[in-house]
Amino acid sequence: MTKRAVVIGAGHYLPERIVENAEFEGKIDTSDEWIRSRSGIERRHFVGEGETTSTMATAAAKAALADAGKTAADVDAVIVATSTPDLTFPSAATMVQAQLEMERGFAFDVQAVCAGFVYALANANALIVSGQADRVLVIGSETFSKIMDWTDRSTSVLFGDGAGAILLEAQDGDGTAGDRGILSTDLNSDGRYKDLLYVDGGISTGTTGYLRMQGNQVFRHAVEKLAASANTAMDRAGVSAEDVDWIVPHQANIRIIQGTAKKLNLSMDNVVVTVQDHGNTSAASIPLALSVGQERGQIKKGDLLVTEAIGGGLAWGAIVLRW
Repeated sequence: MTKRAVVIGAGHYLPERIVENAEFEGKIDTSDEWIRSRSGIERRHFVGEGETTSTMATAAAKAALADAGKTAADVDAVIVATSTPDLTFPSAATMVQAQLEMERGFAFDVQAVCAGFVYALANANALIVSGQADRVLVIGSETFSKIMDWTDRSTSVLFGDGAGAILLEAQDGDGTAGDRGILSTDLNSDGRYKDLLYVDGGISTGTTGYLRMQGNQVFRHAVEKLAASANTAMDRAGVSAEDVDWIVPHQANIRIIQGTAKKLNLSMDNVVVTVQDHGNTSAASIPLALSVGQERGQIKKGDLLVTEAIGGGLAWGAIVLRW
């Protein structure tokens, strides 16, 4: 028998405030048509008064637990993928642990920007396969609206806030590609590309900053690296693109999503797309898409999924899992 990390629940949370593209018109040099044509984004959600990364993460976690028919007492570990924690420390994950009233287990954050959820999934998988935990909440939560330069039309219109979560459970499999759960992972980074996507401030420099991005360069790297990572993960899992039911990509830009699907020789009919409604929610975008895809009835038990993401670092990776 082979131990697998199997998804048994999924949930998400989106702030009530919905910001349509039209809200940016007159404030910066942009338009609804300009934003849609270049990104596919139509609207996004922004946090309201009192909402933070940890409160959204907790709401998403509660939804995932409810979906799984479990309680916080059943959870051994909490991992939160985020680049926008409430505080410098402690971790957002420990805040979620407290808000869930967990009195056992452990919690920590993972910071790999938009690739954060893929990195968090890989870590959770390792914890389960090694026997360190039997059930792990893996959450992506971001408040990117707090690090936007509202004079920069190339970035401020692209990002949104939200959270998504899944609950993984240790289950026995046969060690084949037919098993449910995480079948393979592939993680990568290259720090030489730091200047393509970063925030120009931080604690150790005594500064605060805003998100900066060289969009064209990020696009060029994204399609190639995401397709290559997905192919590597599929090879490790012993599956091919023809076996894949759904690609669930990082929801950054519809052109990147389309370009990656084309590289993988997969139809857009096999891609879960939520970017139009959420914008780029960084580490939250994949778990949001997983939860919404399940809610829509697209993703079903037994489906083979490939999920991939790239973000600042540059950091990127892919996961193959059977739902």
